[in-house]
Amino acid sequence: MKSKINFSRRLAFLLVALGGLLILSDAQAGGTWAPLVNGPPTGVNSTMLLSDGTVFTYDGGGNCNKLTPDIHGSYVNGTWTAMTPMFDARLFFASALLTNGNLFVAGGEYGAGHDHAELYDTLNNTWTKIPDPVPGVGFSDAIGKVLPNGNVLVAPVSQFGGNVIYNVVSNNWQTAASAANQNETCWTKLANDNIITIDTGSVNTEHYVPSLNIWVADGALPVPLYGYGAELGAGFLLPNGKAFYIGGTTNTAIYTPGATVTSAGSWVASAGMPNNLGAVDAPAAMMVNGKILCNLGPVGGFNGPCNFYEYDYTTDSFTAVGAPGGGSTYGGAPFGTSMLDLPDGSVLFVGGQNSGSLFIYTPDGTPLAAGKPVINSISGNPNGSYHLMGVGLNGISSGAAYGDDEQMDSNYPLVRMTNTVSGNVYYARTFNWSSTSVMTSNRVLTTEFSLPANLPAGNYSLVVVANGNASTATNFTYAPPPAPTNLTGIAGNAQATLSWNSVSGATSYNVKVLTTISPLRYTTVATVTGNSCTNFGLVNGRNYYYVVSAISAGGEGTNSASLLLVPFGPPPAPTSLTAAGIPQSYVNSPLINLTWTASLGATNYNLKRGTVHNGPYTNLASATSSPFADTNILVGKAYYYVVSAV
Repeated sequence: MKSKINFSRRLAFLLVALGGLLILSDAQAGGTWAPLVNGPPTGVNSTMLLSDGTVFTYDGGGNCNKLTPDIHGSYVNGTWTAMTPMFDARLFFASALLTNGNLFVAGGEYGAGHDHAELYDTLNNTWTKIPDPVPGVGFSDAIGKVLPNGNVLVAPVSQFGGNVIYNVVSNNWQTAASAANQNETCWTKLANDNIITIDTGSVNTEHYVPSLNIWVADGALPVPLYGYGAELGAGFLLPNGKAFYIGGTTNTAIYTPGATVTSAGSWVASAGMPNNLGAVDAPAAMMVNGKILCNLGPVGGFNGPCNFYEYDYTTDSFTAVGAPGGGSTYGGAPFGTSMLDLPDGSVLFVGGQNSGSLFIYTPDGTPLAAGKPVINSISGNPNGSYHLMGVGLNGISSGAAYGDDEQMDSNYPLVRMTNTVSGNVYYARTFNWSSTSVMTSNRVLTTEFSLPANLPAGNYSLVVVANGNASTATNFTYAPPPAPTNLTGIAGNAQATLSWNSVSGATSYNVKVLTTISPLRYTTVATVTGNSCTNFGLVNGRNYYYVVSAISAGGEGTNSASLLLVPFGPPPAPTSLTAAGIPQSYVNSPLINLTWTASLGATNYNLKRGTVHNGPYTNLASATSSPFADTNILVGKAYYYVVSAV
């Protein structure tokens, strides 16, 4: 639960024992804070790192924005773009970036999104509603994790009470094995793909085994971690393969997994948090140096101010960190803040619920060698994208985390390119990465990536990044062929045939059609090796704007001039035909009201009626549009209808 907070400020001091004397010290770790130069168009509550290096944000009311780093790769100097709003407002909900690069969100403790889920198409800037799993089921403080097969495990916490799995391919829900109440929990992904959790408000723990779709009872906590209001802090997989949890009390604990995926592990108490501080619903982030940046507040309520510490698992200790804006604390309560691991090794901090106060924390030290990805090879795909193979492409942990109901996992590969002449920085868009695991330095993985639009031709220093930890750079040359010329075409019945001049050195061509105007975007409908193509399955009467690009060993070139084609022929069949009986008590005589979705290019519609399912049908009437009222009916008699477009 979330509640109102009292804003107060209190200095936090580190108590040090020296020679029998107690000395108050404000010694702090060496990371640095910097405010973002530009503010977002609307407030920010939650954040997600997209696979093209941009940061997607939501304000709790459905408004969405995107932060793009500047040409030098700086997020501090980045720019904001307002994006398409969600269908439903939602605050405190489940989120995950799918392997296809699209964004999944479900539920919300507050807002109309409580019972619903949506998908965001990151290429076309559009939201699509996902069918509800069961009518009346609310996700509320939902938690979610991407499974090894790319689907998403979600724990609704209201009427249904169990777990469900969102199937990405079929766009529907599957029943998952049930766990104890998972309201206000934090799930942590382990190196063996299991997911460890602490049952709500208790010392009982269990873990989910994706390969078997079962929950296994695990060891009990040695100390209570749930604090005020059954709240908990974040959990992380450590570089040594153990899991670390931050309590809503002043306690922390470390989990050692069992010998097999179905074996129970064990817990031990770890360093207590200083100055009566804890994580009563609060964010934290695993950094590239292996330490964990924590935002802590006074236990016993949703109280401020925010106190920042780094946890070092090698010494099992907390060290104070200066707060954003200077000083030792930051106003407001930790529960209204969030964090996100960025691909340059820094951490984005959102300073409060619906806040425009954003800061970047850059840790000191060097990135852990164990978290450094390795590039084995890069090869071109026929459609102009690229195939990258390597090890350790997913990072040590899932990235940043929260006590509950916010997920910002970033354990997927990103590709960053720096032009060797200008020094300008560009991010490719990765998709279809072969693993959603963590700690993958012992296995070869793959990802596809596509180059950003309008990338200048030239030589680049390319790295693959996992949770901010970059690989050794490799040389990458982008030398695309010229755009095809003389694009011509002929429109037909639900199809269009195109041809163009061949391009010297081209190995294939992408045929594209305009899908969005703002931003202007073409989507590939075919990749061919010759200089002609027929696009089938079109809607007669609709405008289709085509372009073609050439692909060679040097990459994909720019688009040709566009060509407008309009297929012609019979209009498509009307859809969504419905029939509703209206009794005589509401009208002068009983009738059946027919409605349908209009067909593009139709001038009128023929309606037919029968008394037997699947006909035969006889002509009923001709109408120019929907709806139509059939008044020539007998009460109690069954009627069957069809409609065709002319």
